[in-house]
Amino acid sequence: MIASVRGSVVALGPDAAVVEVGGIGLTVLCAPGTLARLRVGEQARLSTSLVVREDSLTLYGFADDDERSLFELLQTASGVGPRVAQAVLATHPPRTVRLAIATQDIGTLTAVPGIGKKGAERLVLELRDRIGSVGDSPSPGIVMEPGAVAPVAPWRDQVGHALVGLGWSSKEADAAVAEIAPEAEAGADVPTLLKAALRLLGRA
Repeated sequence: MIASVRGSVVALGPDAAVVEVGGIGLTVLCAPGTLARLRVGEQARLSTSLVVREDSLTLYGFADDDERSLFELLQTASGVGPRVAQAVLATHPPRTVRLAIATQDIGTLTAVPGIGKKGAERLVLELRDRIGSVGDSPSPGIVMEPGAVAPVAPWRDQVGHALVGLGWSSKEADAAVAEIAPEAEAGADVPTLLKAALRLLGRA
């Protein structure tokens, strides 16, 4: 298992970063909130989880060990794969997810793209006794290098920082964020908002 990576960020995309480790560029799939804190050319350290399939090896990256642990636990529930588990953490911070499962808060869980009412009920049923502490203090995670990662931020910050990280100016990013605000108010998730902002900036 690849538990973490540390190196220079050599590229950023809408859903992944390339981190150079020992001369090898590793593609790490990350949620927008994680990508937003990375900068090309700067050092970063990410907690990671390697998902092995018959035809692929996919590395997922997280702000800290707590996010990674929850990502792996979510996948033990029926019908939850890595993409849905990552969507959960892109939508809510770990404590919110644990609290929602522990208190059977179906509404919070169904706010995640890809999770319907039955899926949320299944998560509660299968994980509520294994979800761990829902206290205020987060579990200690990996300390990030300068330019590193923080847990889930408000959508405006996530999208704005991601756009700047991809090379747009702060002014351009702010303008794009203002343009997509109606989509956010309509309930669009952060990955969808980021793609909408990139389309706007691409046309400009």
